[in-house]
Amino acid sequence: MLECEDQPCCPVRTDWANNPSMDASGNLKPEDKRKCEGPDSPVTKKMRLEPGTPATEVANGVAHHQSFGNQESGPIPPNVSSSNLTSGELAAVTGMAPGGARVVDVHRTGAKCVPGEAGDSRMPGVAYHLVGLLRVKPGRGDRTCSMSCSDKVARWNILGCQGALLMHFLEEPIYLSAVVIGKCPYSQEAMQRALIRRCQNVSALPKGFGVQEVKIQQSDLPFEQSRCAVQAKRADSPGRLVPCGAAISWSAVPEQPLDVTANGFPQGATKKEIRSLQARSRISKVELFRSFQKLLSSISEDKWPDSLRVRKLETYQDYKEAASTYQEAWSALRKQAFGSWIRNPPDYHQFK
Repeated sequence: MLECEDQPCCPVRTDWANNPSMDASGNLKPEDKRKCEGPDSPVTKKMRLEPGTPATEVANGVAHHQSFGNQESGPIPPNVSSSNLTSGELAAVTGMAPGGARVVDVHRTGAKCVPGEAGDSRMPGVAYHLVGLLRVKPGRGDRTCSMSCSDKVARWNILGCQGALLMHFLEEPIYLSAVVIGKCPYSQEAMQRALIRRCQNVSALPKGFGVQEVKIQQSDLPFEQSRCAVQAKRADSPGRLVPCGAAISWSAVPEQPLDVTANGFPQGATKKEIRSLQARSRISKVELFRSFQKLLSSISEDKWPDSLRVRKLETYQDYKEAASTYQEAWSALRKQAFGSWIRNPPDYHQFK
């Protein structure tokens, strides 16, 4: 979106689920806009040309270094799809600007390292980042307690993406079979390290859990709402691009396939509704727990899994902790790889 625009994006209609390419109409107005990186920020993504210096790439917060020697121009690495890339994208991938000069520090991540991690050195060039560190979102704006996307996917690659509650009813975790990255400057080696290799030595996991060899692939289809794509379409428009606070979640549920939020609240929620039931996203912890409780109420207690009958469970935290195999696997992962993972305060999950 452009900073000078009043509306960040069009609202999404329910029928979008059946035809996602259709145009939407209407207004969506968030209360606040996320802060942008300032020009003096140490993590601003800038392009600097410097002869003879290797290029740095970061995939979801994990840096990948590439050097192309003293060539005036070089081939695109074989693991990168170069079709339809702009000159700027090609420069990011190959480390070469159109004029032949080296491109340095094109893709730095703004994601902050979690407390307890070593932290980035922020040295010039390829030494700016340390790889494999746990980071929090967002890349721009104030620090949150939300772990980076690559950290979450790496965790799912061992614990599964079903969470603790559903493990009461499952014999094995549900794992992703593949991760597809859109067309962008891309490093297969960096993605393998971020999602698989940094946890590949985790051991002593309970039965059914293990490090998965998830397939990592890249699509040649561009993401039309990406920063680069929007910049290209609005090259002549005034104003500065800032992130949009809207999010769309889709699920294969006929009666309510879409959950559309703006800055964390359902689209259309007013200030007066912020603390009401109407202001809850359908994929919030509270609402997911409500769905879990409805599932339990539809089953007679004598048919519940043993893990739900060993003791009286009341709060969301009680039900999570009762999933013993999941908690055992999560404990092993934290001890062996993700010791600095940010955990919510104990009272955060004490709701019924």
